Amino acid sequence: MSEHIENDKAFPGLTVNSGIEQPPMVNPYLKKRVRRVQYSTDEFVAGILRGDVSVLSQAVTLVESTNPDHYRQAQEVVEKCLPHAGRSVRIGITGVPGAGKSTFIEALGMELVNQGHKLAVLAIDPSSERSRGSILGDKTRMEELSTAPTAFIRPSPSSGSLGGVARKTRETIVLCEAAGFDTVFVETVGVGQSETAVHSMVDFFLLIQLAGTGDELQGIKRGIMEMADGIAINKCDGNNTEKSQLAARQFRNALHLFPKPESGWDPQVLTCSAFHKIGIPEVWKMINDYIAFTKGNGYFDEKRHRQSKYWMYETINQTLQNSFYHNPTIETMLEAYERQLADNSISSFVAAKKLLDLYFSAH
Repeated sequence: MSEHIENDKAFPGLTVNSGIEQPPMVNPYLKKRVRRVQYSTDEFVAGILRGDVSVLSQAVTLVESTNPDHYRQAQEVVEKCLPHAGRSVRIGITGVPGAGKSTFIEALGMELVNQGHKLAVLAIDPSSERSRGSILGDKTRMEELSTAPTAFIRPSPSSGSLGGVARKTRETIVLCEAAGFDTVFVETVGVGQSETAVHSMVDFFLLIQLAGTGDELQGIKRGIMEMADGIAINKCDGNNTEKSQLAARQFRNALHLFPKPESGWDPQVLTCSAFHKIGIPEVWKMINDYIAFTKGNGYFDEKRHRQSKYWMYETINQTLQNSFYHNPTIETMLEAYERQLADNSISSFVAAKKLLDLYFSAH
């Protein structure tokens, strides 16, 4: 620091003391951040197959990355893990916000862990619009399950994708199965369009409901009801017991009005209290009964084949969309056509056709 001008002889009446020595800007006791080890594809696969949760977590991060280099390696890892996957039971869990999904997942999860199962929970968090990061943090809401050695909880930000479903969840399921997890839960953020995507990647779709919300009197969100293989009325305890049992009867009556599902299974309605751990074993028995029933009539395998085909087309659509919007020529022309649309000098349909013609002519 330069000398204070006040200490110059020209200012005999002024003196500025030097003061105390200031500490360094960087804390000398601060440890350097240890960078994660960058694994090769074979190292990722070997780590996943031996059930190393740390390697699995990094592989899931790789799958979720939007970096093109990461995407290529992630596809290689998923492809090599695929022969070791497919041997788990995949369960989708949905319900309106406040239905107690996280508490229910922890209660059912602990039931399975105590029975000797290995459980992976993929909780799709709604994303922050600013940072695109998770804002709920399911691990903080499943304290007991998150410390269980045979449980793996992975909250994934939905990144603004349709209905809050992480686009890479299905690939993450493959990695978890290859790591030896025999049961996979996929939790959605709430009732919405995300259910369609989750339904297309799970074997059993469970709807968590509450009594007294009015849903049973408004057609009970028919689309979600038709997808559900089972319904659990949560918070059936204390003063709410009678209301929950009444709601269960109303839901059962409503289900009789729907066409019989392709599986041939009649969806069941059960009551439970996740907080008090009441009725949880019965829900797990219902899921097991469904799996045994659909494996017996061939629907289980047929549904999985159909899901694989669905995700092949979804991947094609996503790849084509990315290729189109990341094309440098298209990026430039998009701005020009947006200005023309604002001036009403071109219609939306003509602009779209011109852009598509330009894209396909370059390919």
